[in-house]
Amino acid sequence: MNFNKDTLIGDILEQAPDKADILLEVGMHCLSCPASQAETLAEACEVHGIDVNEVLDKLNNA
Repeated sequence: MNFNKDTLIGDILEQAPDKADILLEVGMHCLSCPASQAETLAEACEVHGIDVNEVLDKLNNA
């Protein structure tokens, strides 16, 4: 799966559950929150003050 800024957190966790460790590592500790499932990666990064491009690099190159 290739991730982009519009990929939903829920889709990442459903289609590539092994990527949860990367999201936790960058500071997204609310992955089990129901609201996070419908957020895009860009929205989640903005809320947490994380650079979405850095996260995308980690997700797509891991």
